[in-house]
Amino acid sequence: MAVAFGQLFSEQVERALVAGPRVSAMTLPATWQVFEPAHPFPDRVSVEAGERALRLARQSRDRWLAVLLSGGASSMLCAPAAGVTLEDKMAASKALMDAGVAIDAVNCVRKHLSAIKGGQLAAAAGRSLTLAISDVHHPIADDPSVIGSGPTVADPTTFGAALKIAAGAAGVPASVIRRLESGAAGELNETVKPGDLRLARAGVLVIGNRQTALDGAARRAAAIGYRVTVIDDVTQGDAREAAGLLLARAEQVSRGSARPLCVLAAGETTVRVVGSGKGGRSQELALAASPHLRSFGTAAVLASAGTDGRDGPTDAAGAIADSTTIERAKRAGLNWEQALAGNDTYPFFAALGDLIISGPTGTNVGDVQVLLIA
Repeated sequence: MAVAFGQLFSEQVERALVAGPRVSAMTLPATWQVFEPAHPFPDRVSVEAGERALRLARQSRDRWLAVLLSGGASSMLCAPAAGVTLEDKMAASKALMDAGVAIDAVNCVRKHLSAIKGGQLAAAAGRSLTLAISDVHHPIADDPSVIGSGPTVADPTTFGAALKIAAGAAGVPASVIRRLESGAAGELNETVKPGDLRLARAGVLVIGNRQTALDGAARRAAAIGYRVTVIDDVTQGDAREAAGLLLARAEQVSRGSARPLCVLAAGETTVRVVGSGKGGRSQELALAASPHLRSFGTAAVLASAGTDGRDGPTDAAGAIADSTTIERAKRAGLNWEQALAGNDTYPFFAALGDLIISGPTGTNVGDVQVLLIA
């Protein structure tokens, strides 16, 4: 998005910043500031980028602020609210994600620990236009108040809701709970709410989402000779449970279908971290599906990967499993059940050579699953 915008409008841009993975290697106007923050948890560079974005917004009040937004911005644009430390935010986010909390609920908490999220960036600017790529699928598809924690969109959630979410997850810092309690008691200013006049001139347009990825995958699969079926239901919930539901649905749609068949799905799952292993939600889904792929009675292979090229805190986008995965694992001395129980899917697939390593892709519309049946 940044590269394309720079090519089209660089002469109209007075000042700009870009925060994202590998942006220093991109061809951008020399005057644009670039930041490479951490993801999925913020770091000091995230705070620098967030604070700079707020300054830029205030400086743009007599002009328009263009915001190019995608999933991941919750981590990469981080401006902790007064009294909140970066460590507080990191610990809270990790605790919520480890507990398997859905992203809309995670972002509800994030917004109430932030000085930039929940409409506060647009409120600082006065006039803004946001072009967003969505990785939000549930409960409201492409909900702009959830994408990147909605820095330019009114926030309908409350401190009370954030407190309820945070209190239900082990490991959320006591300092965070105290702040949310103070906010719920009316002692702190809320995020920017619907109807706030500061957002009267803040527009938002979603320009890409999971359907964009599915459409592209379907065109490619058809072009190389596959019959294509797309599962419209969002792949969501716990990754292990989602694997079973996905295969059951795929089995239904594959009955009587001409072969070879490509079944496509997309969404975003969660992982309840109970072990100390290394992995991500797409790798966990692929491993959970592995023992069931032989049920198709023919060669079958499933790929699950994050469209941003990164699955959890790993360098893999996801993993590939097929109808021989369990057999090959046994020959290699690998125990798939132990790997799954310990959230240790990365070394399992690495040993089999079945990780998907793409590097950052420059976009994020959630995860895609591709099932090929011979």
